[in-house]
Amino acid sequence: MQTRSNFFKVAPEAYQAMSALEKYISNCGLDHNLLHMVKLRASQINGCAYCIDMHWKDAKATGETEQRLYGLDAWEESPYYNDRERAAFKWTELVTRVGENHVPDSEFVAARVHFSEKELVDLTWAIAGINTWNRMAIAFRSPAGSYVPPKKKE
Repeated sequence: MQTRSNFFKVAPEAYQAMSALEKYISNCGLDHNLLHMVKLRASQINGCAYCIDMHWKDAKATGETEQRLYGLDAWEESPYYNDRERAAFKWTELVTRVGENHVPDSEFVAARVHFSEKELVDLTWAIAGINTWNRMAIAFRSPAGSYVPPKKKE
């Protein structure tokens, strides 16, 4: 597969805006491992090879187990996730597939059991962000496999 465009160089202002959103998400207070898993799950749904590669590696680098990473696609049937994570994965699926379901009120109420209002808003921004990155990477054929996670800060 050949890259169609180096979209972040063609439109650097848009890339900077998305990077600012990522900085906000990174500092919003949500657990970084949860954010990596949510981004991985959305990327699995969207079939974004570049982002699957990136967020699998990021999650692994921050201590996520292979069992939990491999089981993510079947999280509803896998026993290795807590209720808060399950709520986040369900919310991720609903928001990623918003055109199919319009995020029912009952699911909002269910998510609020596990997340404060601000946490749910921040989680939704994270989901919206990864869905945007997925669409850009898929549309412009970002090549998977070369991503290297940042080194842990000591």
